[in-house]
Amino acid sequence: MKRALLTCLVALAACAAQDRPAPQASAPQNAEEATRADLCGATRFIGLIGVPADQIDRTALPAGARVLTPDMMVTADFRGDRLNIIVGTDGKVGSLRCF
Repeated sequence: MKRALLTCLVALAACAAQDRPAPQASAPQNAEEATRADLCGATRFIGLIGVPADQIDRTALPAGARVLTPDMMVTADFRGDRLNIIVGTDGKVGSLRCF
């Protein structure tokens, strides 16, 4: 009886192992990976590149988006889903990154 129970448990465990979902790709660990994966939706705002920062309609940006100027201090926390609009020394948007 114990042998039959053990055999059933082993068979059940083998079936359960096959039903597991495939492992997920690892989450981005830095801004380059997050931007490449477009986790913050930066591609939707690609038209902002070259636009003067004072002409950006901030109400059209996703929640948490930041417009970063050259001398601005920013937090060092990494959030791959946060859109960062990088403004150059000329006052125009130079790039978009996720961090």
